[in-house]
Amino acid sequence: MTIRVLLADDQNLVRAAFALLVASAPDMEVVGEAGTGRRAVELARAERADLVVMDVRMPDLDGIEATRLIAADEDLAGVKVLVLTTYDTDENIVEALRAGASGFLVKDTRPAELLDAIRTVTAGDALLSPGPTARLIERFLRSPEAPVAGGGPDCLSVRERQVLALVARGLTNTEIADSLGLSPLTAKTHVSRIMGKLGARDRAQLVIVAYESGLVTPGDRQAQ
Repeated sequence: MTIRVLLADDQNLVRAAFALLVASAPDMEVVGEAGTGRRAVELARAERADLVVMDVRMPDLDGIEATRLIAADEDLAGVKVLVLTTYDTDENIVEALRAGASGFLVKDTRPAELLDAIRTVTAGDALLSPGPTARLIERFLRSPEAPVAGGGPDCLSVRERQVLALVARGLTNTEIADSLGLSPLTAKTHVSRIMGKLGARDRAQLVIVAYESGLVTPGDRQAQ
């Protein structure tokens, strides 16, 4: 399946470089380019991209607000947003996730890592730069503004709570399966059911729910 990618960045040279990179991947194609956040939203609706690579600092409408509009549009439920920026501040990470982004990378990421990130986010997994993620967990996910997606972990079974805690720690389905003695397929099924029960769009929102609810706290290393 070819991944349809929309590029949103206010710098023409940056967009051109990203476009060349994405076009070089045999499983991707660029379906549009936007220089403002508002144009990114318009093209997301017009082109039905699978994923938007979204800059944070843009004129007219910034990338975080553009992400929020895309995530809130029921007609764009299948569109993922990967926020890519030079500003790896904690506030930008938090705001991007709260707005509905499924991934966050800084612009000094290597080209191959960006392509892998596009594949990862399109497949439904969350992806965050390792350094900023650690700070995000330690300082912000327990803040009162963090939203719980449709309900808290109380509606989950004991096993589902264990799986959610491991998702919050950044484990893949395979790693969750190994940790709990499950098959990878069973782990994947648990994650899908948890997302359904909590009304979460993706794993990034599961991380927010786990920390905001107190199921996982900074410094914990064990599933609850």
